[in-house]
Amino acid sequence: MANTILNVDGLHVGYRVYGGTLKVLDGIRLVMDAGEKIAVVGETGCGKTTTMKSIMGILPRQAVIRKGQINFKGRNLLTPGTEARGMRTIRPKGVSMVFQDPIAALNPVFTVGQQLSDVIKYSRGQTKQLSKQSVRDAAIEVLKLSALPDPERILTNYPFQLSGGMRQRVCIAMALSTAGDLLIADEPTTNLDVTIQDQVLRLIRNLVEEQGMSLALVTHSLGVARQMTDRIYIMYAGTMVEVAPTEGLFDKPFHPYTKGLLGSVPKLTGEGIGLGIPGRIPDYLKPPAGCRFYPRCEEALPECKDNKPELYDVGGGHRVACFLYR
Repeated sequence: MANTILNVDGLHVGYRVYGGTLKVLDGIRLVMDAGEKIAVVGETGCGKTTTMKSIMGILPRQAVIRKGQINFKGRNLLTPGTEARGMRTIRPKGVSMVFQDPIAALNPVFTVGQQLSDVIKYSRGQTKQLSKQSVRDAAIEVLKLSALPDPERILTNYPFQLSGGMRQRVCIAMALSTAGDLLIADEPTTNLDVTIQDQVLRLIRNLVEEQGMSLALVTHSLGVARQMTDRIYIMYAGTMVEVAPTEGLFDKPFHPYTKGLLGSVPKLTGEGIGLGIPGRIPDYLKPPAGCRFYPRCEEALPECKDNKPELYDVGGGHRVACFLYR
């Protein structure tokens, strides 16, 4: 499509460990249009962060991209021999990321001003020479955009001198300083209290809309996904099992895993605790040959054990990877 900004096609990623290679991502497919807001939802360990780090090109050294493509604005970032150069091109002005743990994302021995200045010089200084004052002015500007009070003082602070919510806003300011086309937010409200979570999410949504950016939000919360995004990808054990417009997913979920997630959400009416989904995600050293949800699925068919389902179109932009809807 002409307005497609990101197309991840058939991405397989593993991790080298002592016992072999963990086969984590198994043919991930994800498409985003310019200005679109999507969510990637799934339980812990299903590969959400690995997918986003693959897009950013910041996977750890033990990771192995076995095959697949990551096309950003029509350019394959995984072209053999040019991966590093492709990533260096998009990071300064194309894709930026807000990490889930601001304590780990910020260097404790440098001030906020030093770290923010380095990001600005890296992202904006590649096309023009920047003076010290222009870098400082740009840093103050993005801190103001991130709703941080007294940005001049914040520049002189070390991360440990800030609250959790303020540290996360600094990370958002760093992401905004690259002025990219796509913002990836990887569980940006982790370890924040509820009121601060709401403030951070509102800030991200407003900034994305004002800047005309696309948003890829990684979250455990279906409620946050419903509030923030236009389309939702449901991810299980390194595979996309369902993708649909946000309201369509909540009105009529198809995949047994999606139904299980929705059934696990606590109800405000106090009608009891959700049953959850029995079992656990598979061992990535020896994952199931077919559908990876097969061992936990109450609606499994015999063919699910050895055959991997495609994403079948069930209408209205809704697709589901399940033989029940073939």
